[in-house]
Amino acid sequence: MSPSAKRSWTAAVRERAVAALPPDKLLPDGQPSYMSSWIYLFGVLSLASLVVIIASGSILTLKGPGWWHFTGIGHFFNSIHLWSVELFFFFMVIHLWGKYWMAAWRGGRARVWMTGAITFVVAVPCALTGYVSQQNFDAQFISTQAKDAMNAAGVGAFFNLTNFGQMYSYHVFLLPLAVVGLVAAHILLVRKHGIVPPFPLTDAKTEPAPPKLPATDAPS
Repeated sequence: MSPSAKRSWTAAVRERAVAALPPDKLLPDGQPSYMSSWIYLFGVLSLASLVVIIASGSILTLKGPGWWHFTGIGHFFNSIHLWSVELFFFFMVIHLWGKYWMAAWRGGRARVWMTGAITFVVAVPCALTGYVSQQNFDAQFISTQAKDAMNAAGVGAFFNLTNFGQMYSYHVFLLPLAVVGLVAAHILLVRKHGIVPPFPLTDAKTEPAPPKLPATDAPS
């Protein structure tokens, strides 16, 4: 490599990226045996649900807002989108609580835990903005009731639930972009640090047996 290439910012970024995440960690061909436990499945199930959410949501946006209310294809993809969101939160909550009780921040994995927890926090308003983007009486009732909570929290001027355009842009672009970015960072950190192992087993402490008394002759 020439000295000029070493001084370039692209070479520096590449070297730092490879040093932080070598190819064998980025795309491993094996995992520890303890990953066969069922608790480790909910992370990838959450990721699969997110892929279905993005795919079905992208189809729903192709013909603009509202068309899924009066067409059979729209009803189908709207149902797929709804139930993939339900499964996403179901799997993510189990994944989050499972890793909490496993103390997933052990071994320098604090950022792995924090990115996962923040992803859940950001995903909640991402889903709630979908309820107020339905353009029906359900969305109207939810938005008019929830706006009081936003006003009481002091963010009503910036987060107006009765503004369909704002809620729709939050739901289909800004918040999903944040969720996908956080999930990507979470996966890269998992690749870097590895999945958290279970707690090590410790031998049970046993009390020493009491000394045996000397045998005595039975009285006649």
